[in-house]
Amino acid sequence: MEPSDRIALTDLAARYAQAVDRRNPTALAALFTENATFVLPPALNGTDGPTEIQGRATLSDSIVGAVAHLHSTRHIVEQQVLDQDSATTAHGEAYCSAHHIYPRGEGFRNNRIEIRYQDSFDKVDGTWLFSRRELVVDFAEDVPVILLGS
Repeated sequence: MEPSDRIALTDLAARYAQAVDRRNPTALAALFTENATFVLPPALNGTDGPTEIQGRATLSDSIVGAVAHLHSTRHIVEQQVLDQDSATTAHGEAYCSAHHIYPRGEGFRNNRIEIRYQDSFDKVDGTWLFSRRELVVDFAEDVPVILLGS
């Protein structure tokens, strides 16, 4: 894989985290192919099996809608393993610590979820995009937090 492709794919994961944390469905949709698939595991969708969301507009609205009720989120992208399959396709796995801040009683709590994204990418008109993003939950914890600043 060329260094420029590796940088572009790493940037794509960071931009995804930023778009979710800023609740920006337009920015989020721009990171996916037109017919992209996003897969939520049973641990996050409240069912017995995975849920697939298809189409960039639908999935971007669904992802932003899923965090809209929270005070804030912070997705910290950690290591990323990337492999190029062809000149226009690649796959990889990105580790992420996802922080979900919500009010509880007189304070706030953080539902921290350690996740991995199993990704497939397509290069469309010279730009790498997600064609499939499958979320895997490794573990979670719920802890009190103190919010500093505004």
